[in-house]
Amino acid sequence: MLKPEVLRGKKDFSLIYNRGKSLGDRFVVLFYRKNGLSYNRIAFLASKKVGKSVRRNRARRLMKESFRQIREEVLTGYDLVIIARNTINGADFLKVKQSLVHALQRGRLWKGEKQ
Repeated sequence: MLKPEVLRGKKDFSLIYNRGKSLGDRFVVLFYRKNGLSYNRIAFLASKKVGKSVRRNRARRLMKESFRQIREEVLTGYDLVIIARNTINGADFLKVKQSLVHALQRGRLWKGEKQ
C-alpha cells in the first residue's frame, strides 16, 4: 500500500468516528467519511477482543488482502476504517472478502457489480 493511502493520526480517526458513518457486517465494522481527495485513505484495526497478537495480525492480513483484491471496485475519495470483529477468528478468506464487499455495498461505496 502506498504511504499516502494509509490513514494515520488521532485527528483523522476522531473525525471519522465522530462525523463519519458506520455499519457492521458479520466479520467487519466499516467506518467511512468523505475526504475530498482523489484517493482513499484506509486503516485496518483489530482490537484485543479479537484475540492475542497472532489472531489480530491474521485478522488484519485477511482484511488487507480482501481489500487489495477489490480496491478497483471501491469508490474513491473516502477515509475508511475497517475493524475486525471477534467472529473473524476461524473465518476463511472468501467469507471475510464477502463480508467486506457487503459492508461496502450497504454503505454505497461499491461501484462494481453485485457479487
